[in-house]
Amino acid sequence: MKTSRIITTETHGVPREEQAELLIFGTPKERLDFYRREIQYETSLLAGRTNAYLTAQSFLVIAYASSMANSNENWGAVFTLVVPAMLTLLGIINSLHAWPGIRASATIVEHWHYKQEQLLRSDPKFGHAYDDSPLFSEQEASRESTYKSLLFFLRSPWLFIVFWAALGVFSLWLQLPSAHL
Repeated sequence: MKTSRIITTETHGVPREEQAELLIFGTPKERLDFYRREIQYETSLLAGRTNAYLTAQSFLVIAYASSMANSNENWGAVFTLVVPAMLTLLGIINSLHAWPGIRASATIVEHWHYKQEQLLRSDPKFGHAYDDSPLFSEQEASRESTYKSLLFFLRSPWLFIVFWAALGVFSLWLQLPSAHL
């Protein structure tokens, strides 16, 4: 079955994709507001994920330090050999599981920043404030500065993996000679 379309003067010559965008976003200001809301929402998600991850890591570090301080004469040597190694392994596994979610959120934030940057570059009049100065400087709106602002989130899991690996090796090196197995 053939479908027919009525072409009006308003949409004549405008590609279909742009017609759909015109219906969603009436003005560039509405689009910019949408992009900013998405950036804020995704940044909040990223911060929440990272906060939960760092909280879990801090509790693991406290448990690790407490387990290394065990001085019980009967079972302290075995305890300080096994428990810190298990906590080290748990810290590494926790970091590996946190990484995909943090990376995905950072990628989405980067995407929305890119869309915002393209919008501001596409309409020179819209990219300037009333006093003819740019709304964003080149440094603020560049992909490089966006990536740099996300580095803390992206590096945290990998820094903790290295940290836990070093603590694991240290605890084994320290406790193996004194463990009476």
